Amino acid sequence: QRGGGQFDKAAQIITDNRVLFHRVANTLNYLDIRTVVVSCGTCYDQIAGYEFDQIFPGSRIVDIHEYLMEKGVHLNGVTGTRYMYHDPCHSPIKIHDPLKVVNQLMNASLNGQVARNDRCCGESGTLAISRPDVSTQVRFRKEQEIRIGVERLRGEGFKGDVKILTSCPSCLQGLSRYQDDAPMEADYIVVEIAKHVLGENWLPEFVARANDGGIERVLV
Repeated sequence: QRGGGQFDKAAQIITDNRVLFHRVANTLNYLDIRTVVVSCGTCYDQIAGYEFDQIFPGSRIVDIHEYLMEKGVHLNGVTGTRYMYHDPCHSPIKIHDPLKVVNQLMNASLNGQVARNDRCCGESGTLAISRPDVSTQVRFRKEQEIRIGVERLRGEGFKGDVKILTSCPSCLQGLSRYQDDAPMEADYIVVEIAKHVLGENWLPEFVARANDGGIERVLV
């Protein structure tokens, strides 16, 4: 809403959300909530103004990737895939250098160093919808950069799969549009880790466990 210039609507949503979070805090006052985990840089920037430290005293906001790195989560084996990283314009990785986080999570010692792939993807939240003419021009330049990155990874005769990873859901949507034009696949870092650490069926298995008593439902 803010990105689209609907500032009054954005203010209303922010107020409604803060009321809900206060209700959550009151209802779950027996829990010591210290960490609010987010998976989107735009959401991170937005809720940073929610003053969570007043709603959940002593809490912090952290990106899912930096949170996983803190917990020592990383790929344990070789995937057979080479990777490059698209750093979002609105990066959620705030504490450490994004490339450091990506290479530690992807276990660069086994899967090779992950280099940054430059340029905006052209999706940029609502840009692709509000200004498709501008977005399309941005995409042409990004496609060139992706092709250069793929050629660099294949420079030593590598014949396996190449993936471009990102830490932004909107960028993932944008990067997925290149898959028919550039020889690579796009994926979210956390999803790529989940596939290799938890197995290909990680999502339906997680949903099944969550539905079988894994969610605490709270009336707010």
